[in-house]
Amino acid sequence: MAEFKLPVNSIVKIGKTFSATNNNAGEKPKNTRKFIVYRYDPASGENPRTDTFEVDMDNCGPMVLDGLLKIKDELDSSVALRRSCREGICGSCAMNIDGGNTLACTKAIADIEGDIKIYPLPHQPVIKDLVSDLTHFYEQYASVEPWMKNDAEVEPDKERLQTVEEREKLDGLYECILCACCSTSCPSYWWNSDKYLGPAALLNSYRWIADSRDQASEARLDDLEDPFKLYRCHTIMNCTEACPKGLNPAKVIAKIKSKMIKRKMK
Repeated sequence: MAEFKLPVNSIVKIGKTFSATNNNAGEKPKNTRKFIVYRYDPASGENPRTDTFEVDMDNCGPMVLDGLLKIKDELDSSVALRRSCREGICGSCAMNIDGGNTLACTKAIADIEGDIKIYPLPHQPVIKDLVSDLTHFYEQYASVEPWMKNDAEVEPDKERLQTVEEREKLDGLYECILCACCSTSCPSYWWNSDKYLGPAALLNSYRWIADSRDQASEARLDDLEDPFKLYRCHTIMNCTEACPKGLNPAKVIAKIKSKMIKRKMK
């Protein structure tokens, strides 16, 4: 886990307000929205705070990420955030916006009523501001060994073929972008993240359990046969609600549990 972690009882203070300006007209813009952004630098020793930024919406893109980049470019360059593709593909800009985990690049400003409140992903160590430390999250992902295991020889110019029906079983699994929105929205993960793998890791484990080309399905299930790794899921459904790709991790976890039961009944 990260060296710095935001204490549970930390008080989030109200910080500075940055007003929008119209450099061309020399006057304050009339069409503005307030962005309330979480600020925290563990190295400073100071308590967290929220800064308020007034953004000129007449000169801003439609997404929350556009507003954040405008803030960073024009109002306060010290604001820390992650972003990359801006197309909802990489998962880099995952954060808590308007009370829910989502991607800043696909969350429309127009869909938010009132002030736009932006925080880092919940219950994760904070590196700075909106940047969460996902080291443990990725370690859990790696622990399910998310790659094909097949020792059968195949000719160099041939593929490992699947039927159309076998390929369809992977739909809703391979699309995961590892943004961590699902796992960090799960209360069970908040309470037991040291042992419970969480929705994202379990979905990616099942992606290979369900793959007809993989020969290690039984070994993967054996590895998940644990009181905490799998069974801490209580089907709260927050993971499904939070997924920006429309996936259903809760349903996938139920499928893994079903396979466990069927194995025991044999």
